[in-house]
Amino acid sequence: MAETSFDILIIGSGPGGYVAAIRAAQLGLKIAIVERSYLGGICLNWGCIPTKALLRSAEIFHYMQHAKDYGLSADNVRFDPKAVVARSRAVAKRLNDGVGFLMKKNKIDVIWGEATIEAPGKVMVKASKTDAPKNALGPGNYTAKHIIIATGARPRALPGIESDQKLVWTYFEAMAPDRMPKSLLVIGSGAIGIEFASFYRTLGAEVTVVEVLPQILPVEDAEVATFARKSFEKQGIKIITGAKVTKLDKKSDSVTATIDDGKATQSLTVDRVISAVGVVGNVESLGLEKLGVKIDRGTIVIDGLGRTNVPGIYAIGDVAGPPMLAHKAEHEGVICVEAIKGLKPHPMDKRLIPGCTYCSPQIASVGLTEAAAKEQKFDIRVGRFPFIGNGKAIALGEDQGFVKVIFNRKTGQLLGAHMIGAEVTELIQGYVVAMNLETTEEELMHTVFPHPTLSEMMKEAVLDAYGRVLNM
Repeated sequence: MAETSFDILIIGSGPGGYVAAIRAAQLGLKIAIVERSYLGGICLNWGCIPTKALLRSAEIFHYMQHAKDYGLSADNVRFDPKAVVARSRAVAKRLNDGVGFLMKKNKIDVIWGEATIEAPGKVMVKASKTDAPKNALGPGNYTAKHIIIATGARPRALPGIESDQKLVWTYFEAMAPDRMPKSLLVIGSGAIGIEFASFYRTLGAEVTVVEVLPQILPVEDAEVATFARKSFEKQGIKIITGAKVTKLDKKSDSVTATIDDGKATQSLTVDRVISAVGVVGNVESLGLEKLGVKIDRGTIVIDGLGRTNVPGIYAIGDVAGPPMLAHKAEHEGVICVEAIKGLKPHPMDKRLIPGCTYCSPQIASVGLTEAAAKEQKFDIRVGRFPFIGNGKAIALGEDQGFVKVIFNRKTGQLLGAHMIGAEVTELIQGYVVAMNLETTEEELMHTVFPHPTLSEMMKEAVLDAYGRVLNM
């Protein structure tokens, strides 16, 4: 007879859920994970991973188009939309299979179905609409000393701009188009919207981005956002800020959008629309209201260790609020499980969570923006270093961008770092480690960075903040 009682039962197998399950198994706890659709959740199957596969195809296509810039020639460069999508889906399947392997390796039971928490310690699982993987447990009643909710989030739908899966897309449809649109409207300029704008523009679509706020990439440093906007517009992306899409008129194979900037309205007709106005937590149908679990603005309220206001019930990842990032979910899951085990982990410090946008040019950041540092009354030093002053960037043919750092003038504490340019999503972790270790400017300036690398700009930016820049 299948086991029905566990130390921890985790609802959702996305990055937060499956990583929490593995860590719990490592700690000797008896674990089960409930999933209704995809092992690996949205991130591995329809989010961060397959979108990066699409963007990589676009990047290679861009380099092929500009082969002569590198002394090379490539004639009749084309792309096959179906093959590009097929590669992306194959990458997602490979990782989905990998999560299944990790569950088996760590002896974690997978329960296939939709979970409802009947009471603390009691979960009822109903049948799912999707087929269960081999050896998964089925619907039934399960008990656990601790229940972790890791159900993730879904695209936010604005009234009148809901997805119809044909003309108006969310990221689900945008990742697997039946054909490449010649023109596209992207509503929202956060990471998801900008990544899709970058992808479709690189493959030749006429792209317009509409953002309700005065700045694109609203969570980024204003200096980075300004540089990004100029770069995107140079690529041919049209950007309209401080404006709303108030109406969509659908035809058989096109959409006419009404755009209102508060002063006047304009109409824009495009083949397709992508709604990228954020996500909302999957809190419904879990029985949370009956249990009295506190929810605020569509997400579950937790402390720094993942605990809700109801003993024995925890939440991690997107369903537990921003920043809604896979790496935040993973770390939150580890912290939550270690706290349950009694290991006394450090609570989550959201100031140390990096954010990355994989557009062209890439954008990465951690900590406070310059504006936020000033709002918090810090006396600051700011340093910058441009890609054009870095030998490796010039050799790569990627000399556009900059690195920016913000220090507390009094203590030398690194408050924030912001980058735009080639491969900055790989570079940012150096600053994340420095901030986590409470590294000072003096220690960074005495660290030897290899040459020639893009990482040298990280040190030069620090030197610039203290009037000691060398190569500019």
